[in-house]
Amino acid sequence: MTERQARPKRTVHTGRVERVEQLTPHMVRVVLGGEGLSEFTTGGATDSYVKLLFPAPGPGDPEPYDLDVIRAERPRSEWPVTRTYTVRSWDARARELAIDFVHHGDVGLAGVWAAGAKPGDQLRFLGPGGGYAPAPEADWHLLAGDESALPAIAASLEGLPRGRPAHVFVEVENAAEEQPLAERDDIHVSWLHREGGAPGSRLVPAVRALEFPSGDVQAFVHGEANFVRDLRRLLRIELCLPKERLSVSGYWRLGRDEDGWQASKAEWNRSVAAEEAAALGTGQNTDPS
Repeated sequence: MTERQARPKRTVHTGRVERVEQLTPHMVRVVLGGEGLSEFTTGGATDSYVKLLFPAPGPGDPEPYDLDVIRAERPRSEWPVTRTYTVRSWDARARELAIDFVHHGDVGLAGVWAAGAKPGDQLRFLGPGGGYAPAPEADWHLLAGDESALPAIAASLEGLPRGRPAHVFVEVENAAEEQPLAERDDIHVSWLHREGGAPGSRLVPAVRALEFPSGDVQAFVHGEANFVRDLRRLLRIELCLPKERLSVSGYWRLGRDEDGWQASKAEWNRSVAAEEAAALGTGQNTDPS
């Protein structure tokens, strides 16, 4: 029997807060820099994400920092708390990483940290992950999501190939939460205002009402899991779009924090895949994420 290979040590990056920008009443941008980002790169994905590591109450972080040692030698209650966030932009030359945080007062962890962050503060994180970018061969692009997907949508529009139109649907709470996006004659943006409604209550009907152009479409649909599931039904089951042309995933789920959502996400994905397989008559139950 061959000896089991040890899992490669994960690279933990350490960013220094350079500046904090209040983009909208509920969106805060934190720009990180410093030598601790010397090994960071996104590889060109426009949906790149990082796993932020917030220290748990306890004896403090070891120096030099080693996440594997922490998890091996300390009780779970002293492990760092992980939160997943999309990279809004990465400037390799300036070595600056921008991350946008939704902030709702004193609720949550990462948004509260971002609202109170000051230049010089440090933030450790893993990553990046991600694998989507607008395909140049697609005839047109569909991008739809809520506030949590807005950084990836904005980054994707900045990388949209010339001559490839995009229909963009972004649901936010109200007009004050709108942000400037890339402007081109062939980029059609619809801002949808929730105004206290349920996530997806404006977004799903708007996407359904779109008269899909002819040709090969690549779709990016992310945000709250329930409306993402509704739109996946539209794209895969009703319109029979090939799975390979879709990037569709729930970033979060109403009523769950990230820990609760991540713990249940695999089962959620299996149920979505089973529904899809039954509807399409494929008999296959594959992970839709």
